[in-house]
Amino acid sequence: MSALTGYTRLLAAAAMLLTLAACNTTTEIAALEEPTAAPMTGQTNDPAPGFENVVAGSEEDFILNVGRRTYFTKDSSALDSVAMATLDKQALWLNSNPRWLVKLQGFADDSGSPSNMETLSQKRADAVMAYLVSKGVDRNRLWAKGYGNDREVRDCTDRSCQVQNRRVVSNLRTERDEP
Repeated sequence: MSALTGYTRLLAAAAMLLTLAACNTTTEIAALEEPTAAPMTGQTNDPAPGFENVVAGSEEDFILNVGRRTYFTKDSSALDSVAMATLDKQALWLNSNPRWLVKLQGFADDSGSPSNMETLSQKRADAVMAYLVSKGVDRNRLWAKGYGNDREVRDCTDRSCQVQNRRVVSNLRTERDEP
């Protein structure tokens, strides 16, 4: 009986060694596949994991740290205080990074006829362009195109969903493309 107990102990010890070896191997593989996270300082401006190496002045910097979407209320091309705050940040960034051109793409929800939505989305893109120019961005770096409701983010009927479709997206370009 004691031989069986010794054998059981030997099997248990072997299983523990295999488990420890597997954990060590997994840790080594993970270290090779994933970059080491930047040390966190506990500050609110710590980068999100995976975004520690975003280069200032890059398109990623613009998208993550400035924001490229400006939203509008229903049937309006007027800029509210939230839209102006976003555009103020865009203008500051664009004035600091003059190599970028910007295609302003206007969109609308499906609350009107296609021709009315196309007109409204163009007015929205034009309003964003005028505001950025008023903040010192060179007009020659900007162009605007309204797409109406052809490119909805989501097809829906509730207000919280439709507001996502009432927007202008500021897309960075290195050269001019079709308006």
